[in-house]
Amino acid sequence: MSEQEAPQHVEEEDELDAKLNYKPPPQKSLQELQELDKDDESLAKYKKTLLGDGPVVSDPNVKNVVVTRLSLVCDEAPEEITMDLTGDLEAIKKKNFVLKEGVEYRVKICFKVNRDIVSGLKYIQHTSRKGVKVDKATFMVGSYGPRKEEYEFLTPKEEAPKGTLYRGVYTNKSQFTDDDKHDHLSWEWNLSIKKEWKEEK
Repeated sequence: MSEQEAPQHVEEEDELDAKLNYKPPPQKSLQELQELDKDDESLAKYKKTLLGDGPVVSDPNVKNVVVTRLSLVCDEAPEEITMDLTGDLEAIKKKNFVLKEGVEYRVKICFKVNRDIVSGLKYIQHTSRKGVKVDKATFMVGSYGPRKEEYEFLTPKEEAPKGTLYRGVYTNKSQFTDDDKHDHLSWEWNLSIKKEWKEEK
């Protein structure tokens, strides 16, 4: 989003996959992976470290990947800038999250994996202002197995735009997806770039 320093993100995911001739491997369930080479003691130990003991949630109605929070991590912020993604997404859409111009920040995403390994998680963000697209960022999050604790992913540092022309409200359309194009969560939120954290009315 910054004009001074472009975010460090990968190319359009479809273009990148085409260039690399990348095709995701066939999906295997956690149980199938645990059954492979089960007579090899050292491999079984290694897989247990990576995969854990098994699914955290067995209920098939519970989503495998649940995105719980997105935060803007900024050392200069007077208070935490966090959105709870487990509640009403329409309420988030109506709110403005504020960043002071020129500050450095990172996006932190918290999520849970409940049943099966998920491969090639990506965070995609389309940013527009007054209806005009100004940026698209795709961040590779990685592959994760189920566990009770949440995972956290931090994007590289970015600098908020600075100057009168860049102040105002930016609309972000965010999506958390994977190699198999599953839409784990899509939501909209507004980011307001201001001269000061709290402006006088």
